[in-house]
Amino acid sequence: MNDIPKIPPQSQDSMPAHEHDMTPAPDWEPRYPGVGKLDGQVAFISGGDSGIGRAISALFAREGAKIAIAYLNEDGDAEKTAEIVRNEGSEAILIKGDLAEKEHAEAAIQRTVDTFGKLDVLINNAAQQWLDEDFVNLDADKIDRMMKSNVTAYLYCTQAALPHLNEGASIINTSSVNAFAGLGSLVTYSTTRGASLAFTRSMSGNLVEKGIRVNAVAPGPIWTPFIPGTMPAEQVEDFGSGVPMGRAGQPWEVATAYLFLASSDGSYYTGQTLHPNGGAIVGA
Repeated sequence: MNDIPKIPPQSQDSMPAHEHDMTPAPDWEPRYPGVGKLDGQVAFISGGDSGIGRAISALFAREGAKIAIAYLNEDGDAEKTAEIVRNEGSEAILIKGDLAEKEHAEAAIQRTVDTFGKLDVLINNAAQQWLDEDFVNLDADKIDRMMKSNVTAYLYCTQAALPHLNEGASIINTSSVNAFAGLGSLVTYSTTRGASLAFTRSMSGNLVEKGIRVNAVAPGPIWTPFIPGTMPAEQVEDFGSGVPMGRAGQPWEVATAYLFLASSDGSYYTGQTLHPNGGAIVGA
C-alpha cells in the first residue's frame, strides 16, 4: 500500500461533503471477482452514495446483491454509485431524504421491499460530523443534526426494517474507533458512535432468538467525504498518518468487513465489532 498518494490540504463547506470534489479520489473499487456470497439478496445501505457506503454498495453488488442506496441530498454522488452497482450487473434504486424523519425511514424501507420483493441486509451507515473542541459553546443545531443522523435514523430504519427481516438476515451498524477511544475534538460525534455501539449490542440480544444477526464496524481514519467536510484544509493534509500503519484507510478496505458480517462467513457473529483502523488497539 505504499503507492497510495499523499492527501493534500483541502476542505469543503458542506456536510455531507462531495466525493467527486476530493483529491485524491477515495478508492472504493473491490479487489477480487465476486463468488456469489450475496446472490439473490437485497441490501438497504444508508449513506450509500459515497465513502464507505459507496464501497459497500460496489462490493455487495459484485457479490450478487440488489442495492437500495439511501442518501440525504448528494445527487451526483448517488447517481455515480448507482451506475457502479449497475455496471456490476446488479440493480440499484436511489432513495433521497432524511432518515431521521420517521415517516421517510418507513417509506424508504417500504420502497425497497416493494421494488425488490424483500430485504435481507440493513446497513445503518449514514452519519454527520463536525469538530467541536469548545464544549461550552457547542452549536445546538449541529448537536441536534448529529444525534438525529447518527442515532435516531438508525433506530427508525431498524424499526421499519424488522417486519421484513427473516431468519438469517443481518443488520450492520457503523460505529467508529472514537466510540472506544474518544476524541476531544469530536465530542458529539464520538458520543453518537458510542450510542450506535450500544444499540448494536442491545439489538443483538433482542433479535438473536429470531436468527437475525446484529453487528458493528468501527472504522478508524478512512479517506471519505467526512474528512474535507469536517476539518480545516491544513488538518486534512496527510490525514491518517498518526495511526500505526501511517496512512488513512481507503473505503474498499472497510467494505470487506461489512461483507464478512453480512454473508454466511459471519454466521457465528452477533453483537460484535470489527475494527478496520490501521492498527490502533482499542477495547473490543
